[in-house]
Amino acid sequence: MKINKKHVFSLLIILIIAVGALSVASAYTGTGFSHNIPSSKYYDLSASDILHKYPKTECHVEESAICTKVVDGDTIYLDNGEKIRMVGVNTPERGVEGYITSKNFVQKLCLNKKVGIDIDDSKHSDRYGRTLGVVIVSGKNVNEMLLKEGLAEIMYMPPSEFYPYDWADSDTHVSSGHSSSSSSSHPTSSESTSSSDSANYIGNSNTGKFHDAGCPSVSRMSDRNKVFFSGRDDAISQGYAPCKMCNP
Repeated sequence: MKINKKHVFSLLIILIIAVGALSVASAYTGTGFSHNIPSSKYYDLSASDILHKYPKTECHVEESAICTKVVDGDTIYLDNGEKIRMVGVNTPERGVEGYITSKNFVQKLCLNKKVGIDIDDSKHSDRYGRTLGVVIVSGKNVNEMLLKEGLAEIMYMPPSEFYPYDWADSDTHVSSGHSSSSSSSHPTSSESTSSSDSANYIGNSNTGKFHDAGCPSVSRMSDRNKVFFSGRDDAISQGYAPCKMCNP
């Protein structure tokens, strides 16, 4: 059969449609996480109102830049060219219930503002080339806020410097298929060098910092991350750095 230009054109159209359908079928759809928190919940709240609810984070700023775009609740772009994927959290994808609320929440806190990033030292970037880290605004952990507000689910994917279970409430949704086990990298108090009764200093295995027993950070620390030391030298010899708030 003689193939003319009309047949070739028709075949090309069919091929383009087939490729498009395949791309849609294979596109990332997320974990299916959704929530029904209305955007109106935050309409009358300023960024300062939201930030006021949360304590200072123990994460530290490794770089700073202006947030130029909020893609969704867990991904932002910076004016230095970096794309930041918030580590330890997952928000609804575009088209899923809750997407707009989570995105608007992050926009209110970050868009066109200078933000700090604590980069995940255990895994610097994901397979899409986005930098993994904690977004910090006015000294507060935005990743943590998303979890506590119910706008995100926990997505713990080791290896990671950060342990998002420490940021969450007991009823926070957890992404299916991602383990909550941390016994290999987050020692409990039973594995510590000293008992809690005799400890003068308490370390946080998640942050690598140690504190005076009376430091406010200790009361916010998860019990599973507490490491007890009888002396300052003991903590330092094990690689822990002193807290900058209580200066132990």
